[in-house]
Amino acid sequence: MNQTTVKLSALSRVIPMLSLVGSAVAVDQVIKWLVETRLPFHELVPVIPMFALYRTWNEGIAFSLLGGLPDTALLALTGLVIIFVLYLWWRTPSGRSIAHLGYALIIGGALGNLVDRAIHGHVVDYILFHTESWSFAVFNLADAFISIGAGLIVLDEVIATLAERKNRT
Repeated sequence: MNQTTVKLSALSRVIPMLSLVGSAVAVDQVIKWLVETRLPFHELVPVIPMFALYRTWNEGIAFSLLGGLPDTALLALTGLVIIFVLYLWWRTPSGRSIAHLGYALIIGGALGNLVDRAIHGHVVDYILFHTESWSFAVFNLADAFISIGAGLIVLDEVIATLAERKNRT
């Protein structure tokens, strides 16, 4: 493989990823703006049974962990996670498109929450699954992108492992 082919291969991976990351951040931020400007704070707004909108602020990271840390520490931690995921994405072969999609979703979600924290000092959460006796942590679309991205990476690893086993036999 010559130098030009390597550069084109890397570029063909970067452009779609940047498009997906940018789209994820944009959609996340537009929805959070709508939530902040149109939803009452700390009031349950039922949508369908077991699903409601509930605007709140998360001053920590996932599930309010590390809420006592200063914003600069949380911003730095998020930045380190993004750099680590970028490193993993770059090291993953170009044929592993499910993993690349997962990395893009994780980075888009992390950047969406990073924007919130940098601008507001907290992350806007608004999605609530619940019953009369139970509720899941309130989260946002960026959190969903991160979770779905992680699931896609695990799925890609399972597929790659099964393919490797099949090729050995």
